[in-house]
Amino acid sequence: MAKLDILDTQAGIMLDTSQKGGIMIDTSQKGGLMRAIKECASGTVGGIVQVLVGQPFNTVKVRLQTQIPGQPPLYSNMLDCVRKTSKEGFSAFYKGTTIPLVGMGACVSIQFAGLENMKRFFNEINERNGNKTSVLTNSQLFLSGAAAGIANSVISGPIEHIRTRLQVQITPTKSNSFAKKSMLYSGPIDCIKKIYSSHGIRGIYKGQMITMAREFQGYGTYFFLYEFLKRTEGKGREIESWKAYLFGALAGYGMWLIIYPTDLLKSKLQRDGFTPQTRKYKNALDCFTRTYKYEGIRGFFKGFGTVMLRAGPVNASTFMAYELAMKNFDKL
Repeated sequence: MAKLDILDTQAGIMLDTSQKGGIMIDTSQKGGLMRAIKECASGTVGGIVQVLVGQPFNTVKVRLQTQIPGQPPLYSNMLDCVRKTSKEGFSAFYKGTTIPLVGMGACVSIQFAGLENMKRFFNEINERNGNKTSVLTNSQLFLSGAAAGIANSVISGPIEHIRTRLQVQITPTKSNSFAKKSMLYSGPIDCIKKIYSSHGIRGIYKGQMITMAREFQGYGTYFFLYEFLKRTEGKGREIESWKAYLFGALAGYGMWLIIYPTDLLKSKLQRDGFTPQTRKYKNALDCFTRTYKYEGIRGFFKGFGTVMLRAGPVNASTFMAYELAMKNFDKL
């Protein structure tokens, strides 16, 4: 069984696959420009696989999340949402996919740069304080991941905004021809052009503050949980590859358990109108208050089952895609 020793992981996991029989992390943080290019390229491959595997789950999640409180729900549960969405055709599950695929390379590069810079920053602090080991504390691990999340939100915020608006549009069919009248955007480019022409760059970045809050929580939590599991199991030794995949999935479950209410509020705000006349929510606090008023605590976990189904296969496929890509790039 191949062995795996990972120190850095998040949506853009950075591994060293140069070891025979398995993959190991490059803890030296060295390797030159070519190494960095290979890592970013492999991270992009992993990110693309992540989008393709996770997009159908994400579409169902967003549609469930953005149902309007106080009005009859369009979908009674996850299966009902899947059934009704399938009537729009298989492509309906992949609405808004183009933008995440195009932007994934930039996202992974930003994640990597933010994560590695924070790690170097904390290592320098530890060395000045007399700690010569390269092992970061739990709080430093969390903050390193959180900083990567904040940096990533610069790109992920507008990407998810555009994707959300496209995902909630119902594709017209013979049985629901009325939907054609309610379709505001013909695709991602049309969506960006219309939002920018009417509301400028602020419109593109709608919901950015709560996106940053989610990324801070999410990346910090994921990175900390993964590293905690790896350290507990490995105790300084290499761990088997399948355990690394499992730990990635478990960290994903833990992350979503913590950030899901924030993610739900983000989806609602990004789907909302732009002007006071068309907005349902004044701000994030108003969205929180109204959601609780009409739906209680359960309202903050609409679509949660979909995310739990998604977390395992998405994290495992991302890890495996990265590993295979890195091994092939190392042969070049």
